[in-house]
Amino acid sequence: MAYREVHVEEIREVLRLWLGVAGLAPMGLRMIASHAGLDRKTVRRYVAAAQAAGLTREAGAEAVTDELIGAVIEGVRPLRPNGHGQSWQQLEPWADQITKWLAGDLGEDMVTSRKPLTLTKVHELLARQGCVVPYRTLVRFATDRCGWSRSNTTVRIDDGDPGVECQIDFGYLGMYVDETGARRKMHALVLTAVYSRHMFVWLTHSQTLTAVIEGCEAAWEFFGGVFKVLIPDNMKPVVTQSDTLNPQLSVGWLDYSQHAGFVTDAARVRTPTDKPRVERTIRYVQDNFWAGEAFRDLADAQTAARAWSMKVGERIHGTTRTPPLQLFTTDELPQLLPPPATYDVPVFKQVKVHRDFHASVCNALYSLPEQWIGQTVDVRADAVQVRFSVGGRVIKTHPRMPAGTRNTDPDDYPDHKSAMAMRNITTLIAAADRHGTHIGIYMARVLDDRLPWTRMRAGYALLGLVKKYGADPVDTACSRALDFDVISVLKIRSMLDKATEATAPILPKAAGEQITRFARNASEFTNPTPLTVTTTSEDTNHDHPHR
Repeated sequence: MAYREVHVEEIREVLRLWLGVAGLAPMGLRMIASHAGLDRKTVRRYVAAAQAAGLTREAGAEAVTDELIGAVIEGVRPLRPNGHGQSWQQLEPWADQITKWLAGDLGEDMVTSRKPLTLTKVHELLARQGCVVPYRTLVRFATDRCGWSRSNTTVRIDDGDPGVECQIDFGYLGMYVDETGARRKMHALVLTAVYSRHMFVWLTHSQTLTAVIEGCEAAWEFFGGVFKVLIPDNMKPVVTQSDTLNPQLSVGWLDYSQHAGFVTDAARVRTPTDKPRVERTIRYVQDNFWAGEAFRDLADAQTAARAWSMKVGERIHGTTRTPPLQLFTTDELPQLLPPPATYDVPVFKQVKVHRDFHASVCNALYSLPEQWIGQTVDVRADAVQVRFSVGGRVIKTHPRMPAGTRNTDPDDYPDHKSAMAMRNITTLIAAADRHGTHIGIYMARVLDDRLPWTRMRAGYALLGLVKKYGADPVDTACSRALDFDVISVLKIRSMLDKATEATAPILPKAAGEQITRFARNASEFTNPTPLTVTTTSEDTNHDHPHR
């Protein structure tokens, strides 16, 4: 079996079972390994690391914090080149020989029997020839490299205590025509109580994690509580990697199981005997509920399924000879865990942090610090919060944003990029003011615009002049430019290029200070010439008609 990295939620599950939750007593390492789908030695290492970090069995589940998980991860660093340990590498040269032994090809020196050897005998033969490895490693090696598999046996499993186990499975019912006239597939998620055989049927069009959780939420409301142990089939939303000994549960399902308080014990692949109670129920639902019925839509079918679940609970069960509803009400219902609060189904995924300091989650953008650019991080996003983590350590949290929007933390940007990215002119003015009073005033004048962020490039150019020429010359040039109300970064740069920032400017002379060629003397305009009236003889000899 190849090495795989244990997820932070699996570590949390191990510690949760070690402390004792869901009304159950604290479990031993072997039982924890069985429930968590991990190797017992792996469980021992994580429990030992947690104890070294200060965790005791007297502590409650609230003691399993993110900080404790981070300390446990730091303490457990398995070193396995190529995913396997040294014992596996020691078995590699023996792969062909082990295959022959298990197939019955024993060679010339072994003529006493031609039957295939047992794996225990192979383990002994290897030890004689100097290849001493753990038996469990040989089992995994023979299964993976030599085509060996154990023979399966069927035993009748006891029903267990009331209110503890509930088996869950998906079953395909068939096609139906919905209200729009389209043909749709219908699946049934069936939950069957192992002790009483009381069952609940939830109908859905898909087999996603959201559909499974919705069915479980409806089941807890139907039953009136939560069973302590759920035994699911190897459905993809629950089991991401099936394995006879160590099935890997999905992160989303582990998160929900911790919310509801139950423990998951996944059935083996293609092993219906691991969940016989619900396996027989699937066929019963297909024949007794679905066959011959017609429903208007999904809601109508779900109402009928709930009523049918109550009806069949009143029948006499063939094995227990008692109505499942009666047995459930008297024996199991008092033992159930209380129904959990409404669960907000989160989104678990891995995203890459891009060069713009943002990562996309559900079509919304969230900023992260510069050190994570180019790396892939884990995300948990519910309706309220988006949490980014790496290796089990939370590195950033954001409030959940609608699709098409973004949430940016200015502290995630470097200091020289934050002001521009956030269009923060106050920060830009403060940066200029630290270089000189007149530089700060000049920066404020440069950014004095109805759309100040459109002038930020000029502001950065002014700071660039400080970096190139020094603060004192730029401050002097800004002071000189302010005296004449000249607001132009290009003029400041020109003054610095010519080293004229400290030189008094030559002002143009006023008009009229020098007499030009066609200019008249100003005295001619100070005393105007008096008006002289003259008369003619003609005016004297003839009377004027208006006199």
